[in-house]
Amino acid sequence: MLLSTLNVTFLGTGTSQGVPVIACPCPVCVSGDFRDKRLRSSIMVESEGKRLVVDTCPDFRQQMLQFNPFGDVDAFIFTHEHKDHIAGFDDVRAYNFNFKKKVDVYAHQRVWKAFQREFPYIFEEPKYPGVPLLNEYVIGSESFYIGQIPVIPIEVMHYKLPVLGFRFGDFVYITDANFISESEKEKIKGCKVLVVNALRHQNHISHFTYEEAKALVREFQPEMAYFTHISHQLGLHEEIENQLPQNIRLAFDGLRITI
Repeated sequence: MLLSTLNVTFLGTGTSQGVPVIACPCPVCVSGDFRDKRLRSSIMVESEGKRLVVDTCPDFRQQMLQFNPFGDVDAFIFTHEHKDHIAGFDDVRAYNFNFKKKVDVYAHQRVWKAFQREFPYIFEEPKYPGVPLLNEYVIGSESFYIGQIPVIPIEVMHYKLPVLGFRFGDFVYITDANFISESEKEKIKGCKVLVVNALRHQNHISHFTYEEAKALVREFQPEMAYFTHISHQLGLHEEIENQLPQNIRLAFDGLRITI
């Protein structure tokens, strides 16, 4: 299905520690540029009357108060179970209280097991008053719809951990990856906008580097690409962006794009 318009807001574009990093006096961490202040990685996708959030990071509450203070969220989708992508999960209960409904959550079976381990009180019976109330959807490699929005899961590797990226129409979002198989690359081809993690310049065991991310953009040739999940080790936003070709930008918290 072709989407009429798709709006994406970058709720957070930082790595697991965020930027600035606690107790770090490096030039990026002490920068006065608002684009160098990065919450943990997450996006909000809006199309066809639906609003979706990908991952509830430790900064989820702050992100919603800043970028969606009064709006509903129709569904939450999760890439994987690492703490910097699920730690804010308890705060979805605000949507139970304020919109008088259960919250739709889409996650791999492995992520559901992590929720049960990290937030056991949510799943216990009888329900403790005030815990999040969920509609639980298990997802895998098969495409699915949220309302009229088609969602195509893309399995990538985060070292040895399978992680899901997602394609929404012509927009692809991949975070926490350092390998994509040729078969999964087929799901990315032809996208107009590609978002991919670019952690730092130095090699990393589980993330694409800056140069590896640029190579992916050259391979897929999207109209535009944005780098996310950025570490303070990458460098100052302004300096790095000035080195990039015009079809690649560094994402920053609060950036809103339309496809």
